[in-house]
Amino acid sequence: MKLVSLASLAAIAAVPALPAMAQEADKWTGEGAFNAGFTTGNTETRDAGVAMRAHHTGDQWTQAGEFTADYGDTDEVATRNRLSASGQIDRIFSDQWNGYTRLAWERDEFSGFENRSFVGVGGAYKAIDAPGTKWTLEGGPGYKVDELSASDTAPATKEESFGGRLASRFSHDLNERVQMSDVTEIVASDTSTQVSNSVALTANIMGNLSARVSLDVRHDTDPLPGFEATDTATKFSLVYKIE
Repeated sequence: MKLVSLASLAAIAAVPALPAMAQEADKWTGEGAFNAGFTTGNTETRDAGVAMRAHHTGDQWTQAGEFTADYGDTDEVATRNRLSASGQIDRIFSDQWNGYTRLAWERDEFSGFENRSFVGVGGAYKAIDAPGTKWTLEGGPGYKVDELSASDTAPATKEESFGGRLASRFSHDLNERVQMSDVTEIVASDTSTQVSNSVALTANIMGNLSARVSLDVRHDTDPLPGFEATDTATKFSLVYKIE
């Protein structure tokens, strides 16, 4: 109920600005990415994943959404199964400052958590906004809900806690065809803290089609018994950009 209440307050605060949003000039951008891998021999390993991102910019508001899915198995035994989604609405106050409301959700079969949700508000500061280099810092309070899976020794439980979020989004054009990006996010509460980092190199092949290699690192300060604190994933992806 607390999670719903916080989201409701954020939505009510935005209602007076809805007429202005309808008059904004639409500008949509986005991308879709697909990665896959397969090895044979003593073991057979398959990995596949998709990622989709969309971003809308108006005169005073921006909206962004993201969805990812990753699956892997070895000898037909699942070794990775993760879904995540997030949405964020920003109110533009100046060339450098935004205020935002954010909702994020993830489900990871191999983390011991059935579902994880976070809703928060905060501010975003554009530290660098040059044509070839972007760096945005975000932060603010929020509310986190962790739904723990049942195990042989414990039933399914739910942990709810207030916490905070910090994020850094950096991108730099190495040349006309290659871009480096780095995204770091920290979600902290009194129950646990999750840290994630994704660094990627994206090279344009032709037109809107690009190739990407990325390294994702996820760390949990308080993993459940039997689970590792840190997960890493290296991905090679084809990316189609929409603009």
